[in-house]
Amino acid sequence: MSQFLKSFAKDESGATAIEYGLIAAGISVVIITVVTTIGTDLTAKFQEIADALAAPAP
Repeated sequence: MSQFLKSFAKDESGATAIEYGLIAAGISVVIITVVTTIGTDLTAKFQEIADALAAPAP
């Protein structure tokens, strides 16, 4: 039992998996933020174009 606890304490594979999970979560947050910002800007630009096309000709 003592040998098992020593090997369990030295094992870092679980910590590595958690670190990779945190890195993936951080990258996901950045991607979502960028896509949301670009989507909002793109929607505004398309609305501007639609308004210009719908305006009556002078």
